[in-house]
Amino acid sequence: MSATDDTQTIAREFMQLWATSTSNVMGQIVSGAFQIDVTEESTAGPLEPAGTDVYLTITVAGGARGEMSFRLPANVALEMARTFSGEGTSGNKELTADDRSALDELFRQIAGHVSTAAKEKWNEVPITVASGEAPTWSPGASGWICSAAGTPLAIAIEWRLSAALTTSLQAVRQASPSASESLPSSPATNESSASNYDLLMNVDLELTLRFGEREMLLKDILELGAGAVIELDREVEDPADLLLDGRLIARGEVVIVDGHFGLRVTEVVPVSQALA
Repeated sequence: MSATDDTQTIAREFMQLWATSTSNVMGQIVSGAFQIDVTEESTAGPLEPAGTDVYLTITVAGGARGEMSFRLPANVALEMARTFSGEGTSGNKELTADDRSALDELFRQIAGHVSTAAKEKWNEVPITVASGEAPTWSPGASGWICSAAGTPLAIAIEWRLSAALTTSLQAVRQASPSASESLPSSPATNESSASNYDLLMNVDLELTLRFGEREMLLKDILELGAGAVIELDREVEDPADLLLDGRLIARGEVVIVDGHFGLRVTEVVPVSQALA
């Protein structure tokens, strides 16, 4: 099995925990069987058109670290939110602020189940859930978790794991001893664990240089054209940010190196803050 196949297998193994946990929580809510499976593509019914999707950003810490994202078509988000809150969907079909709060709380409960189930293979894995936007990072693994035929609701959720998370899951999974191996570690065992973490050293990760940000109204964005100037929230002398998978890891001065932009690092963000 190639390294890529192995990464995909472990990513699906982690997502199976999400599928099982979603099955358990939704089954408790509807008081019946609720089967959710990990699939390559959506197997649910008609979905809302792109552009009405709801995104959730999930941050994984502890034994394995990184970020993942869920994309829920609006009709799926609405059904799940109102089923959780005990409201029907026969009235207003627009996703309200209360619906979004209910959806966040639902997935926090699911994440709690995942965190508990993940201990066996990935040790302590605290997970936080928040409403978010479409991820800007390239996924290390992706797929769907979908309801099986005959379930009370047609659910289809696209998941994406960042490269940092997929690599971390693989390294920690390989380094974690099984129950039959829970004996005091020997020097040889320590060397094996260290070599597993060495797998991280040759992984390509996406770095982004951020000069600044600006919030704009949609109507103003639509009016942009060639020659338009957008003022950012920083002064020229302010440091630029260096991001890894969307997380700030360093700041520095922008320089030119052989005709290319570069960054002279002036400040490194502590790991505890960068991955918190």
